[in-house]
Amino acid sequence: MTRGDEARRLMRRFASGVLATHSLKFPGYPYASSLPFCCDPRGRVVVLISHLAEHTQNAAHDPKIGFLVSPLTRDLQEQARVSMIGDIAAIDDAAVCARYQRYFPEAEQYLQIGGFRFFRIEPRSLRYIAGFGSIHTIAAESYLAPAYPIADTEGNVIEHMNNDHAHTLLDYCRHVHGKTPASAEMIGIDCDGFDVRAVGEVLRFEFATVVKDTDEARVELVKLAQASRS
Repeated sequence: MTRGDEARRLMRRFASGVLATHSLKFPGYPYASSLPFCCDPRGRVVVLISHLAEHTQNAAHDPKIGFLVSPLTRDLQEQARVSMIGDIAAIDDAAVCARYQRYFPEAEQYLQIGGFRFFRIEPRSLRYIAGFGSIHTIAAESYLAPAYPIADTEGNVIEHMNNDHAHTLLDYCRHVHGKTPASAEMIGIDCDGFDVRAVGEVLRFEFATVVKDTDEARVELVKLAQASRS
């Protein structure tokens, strides 16, 4: 696994980050605030922002941004984190927007209000700190996952797992995370792993290897099911 793969997998574990845009109100200064996000299948950051937000106004003037994911902990220097620079732009990708809404169902109320749009960050470079003294600069092409076919069949896999293997999702939660929720629902799957909502909590499950398509995903899911029941 490359450092780029490690950074992408780390990004997928977070549900919020800090976005920094160039301030229009105070030229020359950055404006930063935290907001929820999810990654698209390739690992690009997707956010939902109001047209009234400062970030939207700032980005319309200058799309160059910074984005940080980091754990909130006292021993921060020992923890892995990623700082990304890139360009942000509004998108109308239906599949990606639907993916965001599976991760954040509450987004529906904002979309009904109106004035909110989905934005995606196209990374240019990343600073990946794997831990104290382990610092790496990663080019975007080393970070981004290829456009694997699994992205096109994500909805089908999710529907199949939730309709036909709900009990298996519960086994996954118990085996990997030590959780015993009353219900579990797969909300996303990508080349690096998949995510399950278990009574309001989103749990991340990583594949041992990169999964390119539905057949490879099935192999990994079956392996995990067998391990969960052993």
